Amino acid sequence: MADFSTEDGLPPCHLPLRGRSAVDALFEIPPFEYSPRASRAFLAAMRAALAFQGSRAPVLRGLYRDEGFAPASVRSERDVPRIPFLSVAALKERDLTTLPFSRIALELKSSGTTGQRSRTQLDRGSLLRVRRLIWRVFEGLGLTDLERAHDYICFTYDPGVAKDLGTAWTDKLLTDFTKKGEIFYTFRWSRERKDFYNDLDGSVGALRRIEERGTLARLIGFPAFALKLTEEYKKRYGRYPRLNPGSSVVTGGGWKTLADEAVDKKVYRKILADNLGIPVANVRDLFGMVEHGVPYVDCRLGNFHVPNYARVLVRHPGTLEPLGFGRRGLLQFITPYLTSYPSLSVLSSDLGLVRRRCRCGLPGPVLEIHGRAGVKKLKGCAISASTML
Repeated sequence: MADFSTEDGLPPCHLPLRGRSAVDALFEIPPFEYSPRASRAFLAAMRAALAFQGSRAPVLRGLYRDEGFAPASVRSERDVPRIPFLSVAALKERDLTTLPFSRIALELKSSGTTGQRSRTQLDRGSLLRVRRLIWRVFEGLGLTDLERAHDYICFTYDPGVAKDLGTAWTDKLLTDFTKKGEIFYTFRWSRERKDFYNDLDGSVGALRRIEERGTLARLIGFPAFALKLTEEYKKRYGRYPRLNPGSSVVTGGGWKTLADEAVDKKVYRKILADNLGIPVANVRDLFGMVEHGVPYVDCRLGNFHVPNYARVLVRHPGTLEPLGFGRRGLLQFITPYLTSYPSLSVLSSDLGLVRRRCRCGLPGPVLEIHGRAGVKKLKGCAISASTML
């Protein structure tokens, strides 16, 4: 399987897609344009993706047959809840690749050596589309900057070693969203231990260099490590660092097994912003799933926004009936960009709700994550990373 270097020959994600299919066309519409045009584009893309996958993925073909579903029946937003879904557990337990293995350009997994690992497999078209849609979401939230260089501290695995980890791929991609300065990955590989370790000395050194230069910086990755770094900096230098006020933070991956150390999101944003000397609005978080690929990213007020490249439904945990806005249940994630993996519609193990709108003024619904359902933990990147704290 190819590693991240497979992307070296791909066009930059800030350039429009060259494809002319209905699926490609969706990602050239602004991510937060909620309009009849955007709805038509999403529905057309879903019909095309569902038809393509249904003709090639036996698991979806069986679902369509059992539920009496036809991709062409998705004509309006009211039809979206009828799209058959796969449970996230099924995707963890089975190899359900749609296309021949020879056409897979990149496989991404969650970290960890035990438990159920999340995964997705991307052909070239799917890879181009997911890179483009992530760029568009960040651009729509004002988090891209190709004119000014940013230094990076990435609280994730060195992508030169972690060649198939979803978090390493995502954070590597995010460094392409600005002009690049220094990039430091905090989870380094130890040849002696044959494992990753958190290079705290190197992280403090990188933060010190950034402060001294006064350059723009962006910290990305697991939230617990960002907070720990600022506390370690204060421990060594007797004060918190003072970064260029235009700097930013984009955390992701959650706290997982560090729940007893977790801080309320609003409180965390204020603490970390104060510790770094930057505005609270510059501290953002994102939620994502390897199987799904679409990022749900904070606005300036700290709320996850749903781009029109996806739909998020909430289902009753017992009956699986769709619930309306403001009601808590299991989250179902729907997106049309994949042609190589049958996770167009995934019922997750996450509990949450969807609200109609946000006070920030950005159109479209917002997503609230309330944690995992059930009692069995599904192994994820943040759980594995927490062992290094």
